[in-house]
Amino acid sequence: MRRRSMLFAAGAAALSTQLGGRAFAAASGSGPVLDHDTPVDLDGSEYVDLSNRAGVLAPLTAGTIVVTFRTTSHNQAMTLISASDPTAPSSNITLNLSGGALQFSVREKGAVLINVMTRTRYDDGLRHTVAVTVDASGTKLHAGGRVVFETAQHSFFANVSKPTALALGRNTDSDHPGGEWFCTGTIERAAVWDRVLSETELVAQSPRPDLADLGRISTILNSNTPATWVVTGDSITHGALHTNGWRSYPEHWMERVRWELGKPKNRDFMVDSGVSGATSAELVAQFGERVTAFSPQVVSIMIGTNDIATSGLGLDAYRANLVSLVRSVRALPGSPVPVLQSPNPVDPAKRPGRVNLSQYAQVMGEVAAQQNAVFIDHYNDWLTGNGGQVPLSLLSDGLHPNERGHHRIVLKMIKDLRIFEASSAVCSLSIP
Repeated sequence: MRRRSMLFAAGAAALSTQLGGRAFAAASGSGPVLDHDTPVDLDGSEYVDLSNRAGVLAPLTAGTIVVTFRTTSHNQAMTLISASDPTAPSSNITLNLSGGALQFSVREKGAVLINVMTRTRYDDGLRHTVAVTVDASGTKLHAGGRVVFETAQHSFFANVSKPTALALGRNTDSDHPGGEWFCTGTIERAAVWDRVLSETELVAQSPRPDLADLGRISTILNSNTPATWVVTGDSITHGALHTNGWRSYPEHWMERVRWELGKPKNRDFMVDSGVSGATSAELVAQFGERVTAFSPQVVSIMIGTNDIATSGLGLDAYRANLVSLVRSVRALPGSPVPVLQSPNPVDPAKRPGRVNLSQYAQVMGEVAAQQNAVFIDHYNDWLTGNGGQVPLSLLSDGLHPNERGHHRIVLKMIKDLRIFEASSAVCSLSIP
């Protein structure tokens, strides 16, 4: 799949309505030089006109833009904030979403000075705080206070010669006097500083800060540097037999990352070291051959389904093994990112010995929280999506996920790690 490299018009033909709200400029210093903190709901044809504040931003050669928002559509292009020359074609600085990806661009009379975009996506209807920081060292895109993309390129407001139009929710130029790239959703806040905020400051600006590890995974997904992903666990990760010839969840993940995210991500490597029948104790004992040997950047661990049925592997031992595994991952060269994925629920009628598997999923969530690790909760995702009942249609033998169960697992993984795209063949796959 080819990455988009141009801005796309949202195609709003109706005359846009200007919406009011509080916007104020502050003196240069620790606070923002511009801050609009009145939430506004946008329907894809409306916008907030802040042009009377454009002059405050026009001289800035470095600084920070922060926007908190929530989308209600999947429009191809949605402006978060844009300053432009309305009398010229393609002269603007814009922070926007393109197909859900975070995009930052600066153009001057058609010349593209910078145009960068993430592979991670933020049009999922959840509340996000994104930012762009620019100075002489380069440009960084942030989500939830964490860096998710960086480049040595840098351009800012001062690179647009006459940025007299400033708006939330749309861009405008001489070719589109009525506006383009309209946003559908809620923009809670947009603020600009005349300096680069630190990570600590950006986290403080985020109502829902991301885990540092989620930011690191996003950076890996957005980087063109090849990465090695290790997924390990028991028979569910192994994917043996019960997929009925379809792909297992690690194979779906491989297709999404190595192919659909486009070159050069196809030079990422995926290693499935799941072993049927494995327990957390065995994974601790075999960590060297199942994880260390592959020099990973990310390690996914899904384990526990066999622990509950193994003597001596109660909740306390399981907890200790998970802590050991997370710490062992972090201790590897380069400090890889651990990801904990809970086991799926089982059919209580067929597998009465594993009916308390929810306790193991809960312990895994607690360990993830204590260790500040990313946690993907398949156990509760399956129940929530089926009215609190175990979705038997996702199971092969009451225990192992079938082909539909594996696809459900990878969809949760894809959504939580922010690379869901409705048009993706993996994401839209329908299994009879």
